[in-house]
Amino acid sequence: MKRSTIIFALLISTITITFAQQPNLPMRLTTSAFADGALIPLKYTQASPTGTAVSPEFTWNTVPTGTQSFVLWMHDVDLAINKKMDDNLHWLVWNIPGTTTSLPENVPAGAQLADGSYQVSNAVVGYRGPGAAASGPLHHYVFELFALDIKLDEKGMATPLDTKTNIFKLMQGHIIGKAAYIGLFHRPQ
Repeated sequence: MKRSTIIFALLISTITITFAQQPNLPMRLTTSAFADGALIPLKYTQASPTGTAVSPEFTWNTVPTGTQSFVLWMHDVDLAINKKMDDNLHWLVWNIPGTTTSLPENVPAGAQLADGSYQVSNAVVGYRGPGAAASGPLHHYVFELFALDIKLDEKGMATPLDTKTNIFKLMQGHIIGKAAYIGLFHRPQ
């Protein structure tokens, strides 16, 4: 009887250690606005029939334990600016509360949102939809979501690019999860 109890205890210990050592499942970012890797509908772009682009809704899951805040970054990776590594910033939202698992469609403009998060883009305060020229190829617009183990001490700097640079510096060493979603766009011919 004792021997079977010891064997059972060892078996349970082995199973527990094995599962404890499994890496966290990756976060997943989704939207019902368009499929991952598909064309972004005009409503969410600078070519919107209303004249104003609205941000798509986003949801995410499999949030890492210990998440204190999120950063959502939207950028056009096909545009090189000033012959540097920089690309085109379309939206940066930081200090999204760690308990949040979605952003609604048409996030209001403004530097600070009701939930305490902040946002910028290169040209407006808030979401700036895709706007690649009709004459070129489709551009890849990447939405990246980062889970952080801290809340960032940043309210925005003199320029959006300074803000982005500082946000990225503050994030280093605090990223505990990441997810991405891609949309394609160029203006209609």
